[in-house]
This record gives sequence, C-alpha cells and structure tokens, in this order.
Amino acid sequence: MNKLKKIPLTCPSFDKRELQALKKVLDSGWVTQGPMVSKFEENFASLHKVKYAYAVNSCTSALHLATLAIGLRPGDEAIVPAFTWVTSANCIEYTGAKAVFCDIDLNTYIIDTNQIEKKITKRTKAIVVVHLFGLSAQMDKIIKIAKKHNLKIIEDAACAVGCTYKGTPVGGIGDIGCFSFHPRKIITTGEGGMVITNNRKFADVINSLRNHGCSGTGKPGPNPKAKPYAMSGVDKLGYNFRMSDIQGAIGLTQLKKLAHLLKERAGWASKYNHALSSEKSLSLPNIPPNCAHTYQSYVVRISDGDVKRRNKIMDVLAGNGIWSRPGTHAVHHLEYYRKKYALSSSDFPNSTNAEDTTITLPIFPKMNHHDFQYILKTLKNALHQN
Repeated sequence: MNKLKKIPLTCPSFDKRELQALKKVLDSGWVTQGPMVSKFEENFASLHKVKYAYAVNSCTSALHLATLAIGLRPGDEAIVPAFTWVTSANCIEYTGAKAVFCDIDLNTYIIDTNQIEKKITKRTKAIVVVHLFGLSAQMDKIIKIAKKHNLKIIEDAACAVGCTYKGTPVGGIGDIGCFSFHPRKIITTGEGGMVITNNRKFADVINSLRNHGCSGTGKPGPNPKAKPYAMSGVDKLGYNFRMSDIQGAIGLTQLKKLAHLLKERAGWASKYNHALSSEKSLSLPNIPPNCAHTYQSYVVRISDGDVKRRNKIMDVLAGNGIWSRPGTHAVHHLEYYRKKYALSSSDFPNSTNAEDTTITLPIFPKMNHHDFQYILKTLKNALHQN
C-alpha cells in the first residue's frame, strides 16, 4: 500500500549555514539581544534603503510599536483592508483607536484605493497598507490620499520582504514599515519581526518601547564606558518586544539567501501560471504596473464565487496529502470585530468573496518537480470533477 504524500504549504530553507551561525552565538555566551541582532538590523536597513531598523519578537509587535510611534490613541481611527491577517487591524485596537475597514480590489486582494477616501473622517489619523501575499500595493495613489488628508502610512509588509514598488523596496515608502519572519514568510527566524523608518522621532520611540521604555537605548551589549552601578532610565511604559541573538543570527543568515529564495519562489509561481492559465474557472495572481510580487503565498480564486465548490476542491487536495488554506481572513467576519462594530458580510463584499473562494497552494524553494506535477494533476482533477 502506497504511503500518502504529504506536501506542506511551505517549508523553511535551512542548511549548515544556520547551524554554523547558531553555534557561533551559543559559543559566545551572548544569546539575548546583542551584536547579531544589531548586524541583522544594519543589513536589513541597507537592503530596504532606510535609516533605521529595529528587530522585534514578531510582526504583531512591530505593528503595535508602529501605531504607538505615530501616536494613535482612544478616539482616533485608522483605515485597514477588510481582507488581511487579523493583526493588521488588532494593532490599531491595541491603542484604543478604532479599526475602520475598507474593501479590497478583488483582482489583487489589496486595499481598494477608490474607496479609501470614503472612509476618512475627522478622527482618521492613519492608513494601514497591507502588501498582501507579497504583492506591493499601488503606493502612489495611497500617498496622494494620505498627504491630502494629513494621514500617516503604516506599511504592513509582513509578506513582502524584498518586494518593491517602482523599484523602491516596500516598507520604507510610507512612514513606518513592518515585516514578519514567521516560518511561512520568505525568510524566517522562527518567530520575529522588523520595524523600519526614516523618521528619527518614530525610531526613538520604537527603540525605547521595544525595550521596556528605557531611555537612551543604544546598541545592545556591554558598554565599557558605563559605570557598573549605572542603570537605564525608564521614561515611558514600554514592553519586552526584543529579538534574541539566536534569532538574529538565523535572520542574518537567511537575509544573505534572500535573492535566491525570491528567485526560487518566482520560478515556481511562473510554472503555476503557465500550467493553470487554461483553467478558466481559476483567477490567477495579478500584478498591476509598477508593482512586484514575492509570492510569499501563491493564491488562486474560484472565479464563479462558489464557496461550496472551493471547499470540495480543498477537501480533495487534503485527501491527497496536499496542504492548502484560504488566502486569509475577512477580518469583519471575526467575532470580535463583527460584534463590536455590528458588521455583516455585505459591508465588504469583495473581502467576503476572497475569504470564501481563495485557495493558497504550496510554494517554497524546496519543492521538487515530481511533487509540483502531483499538485497540478490533483488540482486539475478536482476542478474538473467539482
């Protein structure tokens, strides 16, 4: 009896280089935030062409720090797409401000720039832009709206390490950018995140708040000029959002592989696009002019909007050992937001459609040709039988 295949949605790309980096950290005895984190931050800032980068323990923490840095507070509002991972909205609510949802463009799954201004009130202070699945948002239009209404822009670039818009790395285009190093992302530190900005004031707030609110936070590590009895001052209520040097060493190693990892993902995405182009019942990823895609996720959609058919197809994939999942949440469906703001599916129809009809297919650098052909055959059979 043949053993059922098990093809995951994604798989981190580790090798002896990560092991060597970890050994170096463990041998040093400095495993909390230290020199490896600093080097990771420096390289990340250089890659994304920004002045400041601060590593943290998750993208959730990064987004939380971003909303605090721009000064969101109770009574304020910030606009966020209704189709995204929940933390894009949660980061607004953490401050006591209100998450105001905006529907998406169903062709790209990115916030619909034609609807943003309809959501702006006198309480609106920011727009959270999500580069979903690794596709860059059309930032020119969003920046124009933000400047017109004096709004800050937070880029949720959790999926978009290495992605660009008009050749400029995302994350550094708005006021603050936030990235994820979760295992499903392009590069990973297990858990972890990064906050980047060109604004010195925001940078100082972020650097302090991630480290308990300590004042005068500089590079981590022993300071030979400091007196042994000197202690950091704390002038604000902060958090412990720091990244360890263990994670920093892995992140630094992964960052060196980024170009190769992006090339591999783009290659598999191109193969998917070619093989599925004749499947009229599927909508494939769409990349608008000036935008780029990292293919952190390869997401297709059942074009006729039939959720039952989508679910049957995903059941077939699962029954054949192939992992899949919907693209992401329609956040207005989640109980916290639905009840708090009395929201319904009809409020954001494109986001509802996307949640109900998208399928994320396996894509990762370690995929092989045999498994890829198995995925295609299984998917096509499911499409034609359901």
